[in-house]
Amino acid sequence: AVKQLWGDGDHMAEINDMLSEQKAIGGEKAKSVWDLLRDRAVRWQLISLFLVISCMQLIGFNVVYFYAYSIFTKAGIPPAQIHYVSLGVGTTEILSTVLCGFLIDRAGRKTLLWKSYTVMALALGLLTVTLSLQDSFSWVPYCSVALVFIFIMSFGIGPGGVVCPLITEIFIQSYRPTAYVFNGVINWIQLFILGLVFPFIV
Repeated sequence: AVKQLWGDGDHMAEINDMLSEQKAIGGEKAKSVWDLLRDRAVRWQLISLFLVISCMQLIGFNVVYFYAYSIFTKAGIPPAQIHYVSLGVGTTEILSTVLCGFLIDRAGRKTLLWKSYTVMALALGLLTVTLSLQDSFSWVPYCSVALVFIFIMSFGIGPGGVVCPLITEIFIQSYRPTAYVFNGVINWIQLFILGLVFPFIV
């Protein structure tokens, strides 16, 4: 199965890791969410996962998607063509996530996260400026469109590609299903709260 997944080559190191993990958990059953929250042995993994999920919500990814249509309209893109630009945004996210797969082992997860979050924060800062000045110069709305693409690309290269496999990498097998449940619940609760609060902030 390993050869089928990764191709020919010496994969004994990976197989030994799997066997040692299997021995370590000693046939333990999958843990419940309550076990995950109580167990001090996985406290730092849980905190790390919570912080990474929260950063993904608070960086404004969903807000950029929500306001992309109005940004594209203000840039002078005809409404009939906006769905092509939106398709371009989605394609950019897919391609950058695939690119993350090639970069993740070379650059490291922490580096990709920090650099991507920095670029995303700068893009949002500049996007705020360009949205304020978009009636002043004819070229400013196009800068806003470019910043949306830069933001989406940074998201795909960083958090979009790094966070998904993170649960598998920081939790042992008996905790993984529960960690995925925790990830999903926290993600949707935060998204719900942001969806309620953001219109009042605007």
